[in-house]
Amino acid sequence: MPPPSFVSFLFAQTEPIPAPVHWRPDSFGMAVFSVVIFTLVGILMSVLGFKIWDRITPGNLEEEICRKQNIAAAILGAAIILGTAIVVAAAMLG
Repeated sequence: MPPPSFVSFLFAQTEPIPAPVHWRPDSFGMAVFSVVIFTLVGILMSVLGFKIWDRITPGNLEEEICRKQNIAAAILGAAIILGTAIVVAAAMLG
């Protein structure tokens, strides 16, 4: 018996993927609460992303922005925060 091909192996091992569960607020209060929580998580993750980037790259990006008022470093910091915010928003939307 010949070995199965790679493609048939891929299709033979698949299982049905369950439908994603979407959470929707039931009331105005729950909607406001979810917005506040998602906002706090987004801000926290954006700051954490900036701090991690600052830690793993040479130099001190925060010092370049605040003390030396380096515009290029500020643009880089803004790009880092926006990139992190896009990833967090995509994760929250599902």
